Amino acid sequence: EGLTPQEEYAYQYYIDGELYIADPYTEKVLDPMHDRWISPETYPNLKPYPAGKATGIVGILQTAQVPYTWSGKPYTPPDRNNLNIYELLVRDWVATRRYSTIIDSLSYLKRLGINTIQLLPVNEFEGNESWGYNPSFYFAPDKYYGPKNELKRFIDSCHANGIAVLADIVLNHAFGQSPMVQMYRNATLNRPAANSPWFNEVSPNPTWYWGNDFNHQSIHTQEFVDKVNHHWLTEYRFDGIRFDFTKGFTNTSGDGWARDQQRIDILKRMTDAIREYKPETYVIFEHLTDNSEERELADYGIMLWGNINYDARRAVRGVSSNWSSASYRQRGWSQPGLIAYMESHDEERLMFDAKTQGASRDGYNVRDEATALRRAGLAATVFFAIPGPKMLWQFGELGYDYSINACPDGTISSNDRCRTSNKAIRWDYFQDPSRRNLYNHYATILQLRQKYDVFSTTDFSTSLSGVVKSVTLRSSDMNVVVVGNFALTAQTPTLTFPTAGTWYEYFSQDTVTFDAAQQTLSLRVGEYRIYSDRKIEHLDVSRDIVTSVPALHTSAHTPQLHLYPNPVQDKLNVQIDELQLSGNLQLVIYNMSGQEVLRRRVDGTTSTIATDSLSSGSYVLSVQDERGKQLGAKAFVK
Repeated sequence: EGLTPQEEYAYQYYIDGELYIADPYTEKVLDPMHDRWISPETYPNLKPYPAGKATGIVGILQTAQVPYTWSGKPYTPPDRNNLNIYELLVRDWVATRRYSTIIDSLSYLKRLGINTIQLLPVNEFEGNESWGYNPSFYFAPDKYYGPKNELKRFIDSCHANGIAVLADIVLNHAFGQSPMVQMYRNATLNRPAANSPWFNEVSPNPTWYWGNDFNHQSIHTQEFVDKVNHHWLTEYRFDGIRFDFTKGFTNTSGDGWARDQQRIDILKRMTDAIREYKPETYVIFEHLTDNSEERELADYGIMLWGNINYDARRAVRGVSSNWSSASYRQRGWSQPGLIAYMESHDEERLMFDAKTQGASRDGYNVRDEATALRRAGLAATVFFAIPGPKMLWQFGELGYDYSINACPDGTISSNDRCRTSNKAIRWDYFQDPSRRNLYNHYATILQLRQKYDVFSTTDFSTSLSGVVKSVTLRSSDMNVVVVGNFALTAQTPTLTFPTAGTWYEYFSQDTVTFDAAQQTLSLRVGEYRIYSDRKIEHLDVSRDIVTSVPALHTSAHTPQLHLYPNPVQDKLNVQIDELQLSGNLQLVIYNMSGQEVLRRRVDGTTSTIATDSLSSGSYVLSVQDERGKQLGAKAFVK
């Protein structure tokens, strides 16, 4: 009583005359150690920590909060069997580390063919620089990425673009900042106390464990889990949840790989609770355990991660591999609930592996960057043709070639020391023609998956072992055959097409007539093809995103423009070659909506523009004469 409406109050609980904790259910915390590194641009008007009045993390109470106003635009989540998921770590995708910047970049993902974004954990975690798998407060968005209404605006913007959003939630374990851990603690043994309502004293899994292990048999843990899930699915309108390390949701002793009925029952109970209030939720498990258990969970309507990184890397670098586990049918499942991936946050990058471990033969060298990029496109062609939901890790579409163990100083750690450290953000890769070609190729395959139902058919067969891999898709209106040669030499595979007759190859737009269903093809090294018995016209994916600015007219003579640095931070240098510097020439910057955001006069062959007023995103710089006629244009990223 007596609180001022909308004023933020910092508070703690004082327990047993000895322990100060923040409320485990608080939706915002103040951190005496890490808040100082959060910029006002990221989190405006952040309440100062009550120095001298508290120690440790405190919670925030604010009455009469102004609710976020959702757009109310009609939104239908994508078909769960054909999700194109983009896994994204805010910290390593945009330099500002803000939701607002990702909103500005949604056109990049939409044109790529993405219909679902999965964020790495965004609830409050220990420190600022983290992947988020060390959670501490389960109801509070971490302030390092922005205020909670910015997270809601991001989800709202995604929905307006037809993109679903998944939360990544870690309910296997919690770390020491968690007040739930602190309240029931055996200080002598440095572990949860025997009477903890939520945690096991010792994890039953001696091989895989982190932090403090939740006891999922406890009714108190189950109640907490249900409230966490309800919070993010209703308050923030996430479309689904990816649950981290669900093989740990058990008290059965062992490393978690064997079938475990106790775990199955626990996970089905949680899923049932979610479906009671939001039946359409995507429930996704990082389970990676016994196939019979995963099949039973898939039959229950749950989706499960499927890791083929090891074999995908082998194929790209020119080594024998088997991708059968990427197909739910090959696993003996009846439901297409397998979310297969070649890369995730937790796996080595395909391009780094190709450029450092790639094979060579007769002058064909996978370690050559151009060759490695083409082979990444080869892998994408076959992989994304396999029916069922699929996932890619951020910047994989640009051939990201930094190791998962890359350190900020450029070295590579051999002991995982730098595994979760900050990674280089290379938006400039989008300006490289070879990498742009890979982006466009990914966009082609992902958009085909969205546009044509045959790519989500249940009537298909695969041949995914050996050096030539193929996928055959059948439906009532179209049949498709996808084939790729992963060998280091030319190959002549024999494929059985669904029918004889006329077929059309997508990339070459060639028409071929087969007099028999069984055909022997000649494939060059690294070659891939998509055949269909109904002609598919080329999709318009080659158009450059950052030049799709309306009302710009190009002159017959285009000068050479050089922008540096690109990406830019606070100052952009513009060098203009082959241009008569006469009259009132202007440098005009447009955002991706075609709106003018900055204008400066050309003051020489090299001009400098202060860009600190621009938010992060993609822009076009235009050189114009006094009549507004464009003389040249070039893209840049901030």
